[in-house]
Amino acid sequence: MTQINIQYLSTAFGELIIGSFQGKLCLCDWRFRKMRVQVDSRIKSRLDANYVLETDDLITQTTMQLNEYFKGERQNFDMPILLVGTDFQQRVWQQLQKVAYGETASYLQLAKDLGDVKAIRAVATANGANALSIIVPCHRIIGSDGKLVGYAGGLDSKKRLLSLEANTAGVDGMRESLDLF
Repeated sequence: MTQINIQYLSTAFGELIIGSFQGKLCLCDWRFRKMRVQVDSRIKSRLDANYVLETDDLITQTTMQLNEYFKGERQNFDMPILLVGTDFQQRVWQQLQKVAYGETASYLQLAKDLGDVKAIRAVATANGANALSIIVPCHRIIGSDGKLVGYAGGLDSKKRLLSLEANTAGVDGMRESLDLF
């Protein structure tokens, strides 16, 4: 059995678990999320690998890029990633990557962009199963009514991440709508 190198990263937004597999980032997720066991089981099973508390160059690079992001100094990430999930989940996660820094989209919009407006619940479920939080920006997805809904890192972290991006990107409308929460 192969290994997934993991490390923990404490941030002002919460604690993350970062994992790399064969030179690709396969995990950047909230350590204490509700679905921690399910997400970890999916990754370990699909990669036929176990977690080993060990660092490597990719984890170091990811930590550096995340710290830059949290300081408002980075808007995009450029490490190689590995999306570990079903074909549908991967399609949703690829669509998430198109939601630009400082912008938001709704679950309904994601479903429309994927060509099936009726798949809104499946899209929301796939969004919630994302194991590359922040890197694959599931925090940018909000309810159709503009309200913040579900987030593995908690709604407070989601609001703070969106606020960070709005302030850094200078998106006044987004900043104003976030003040409502």
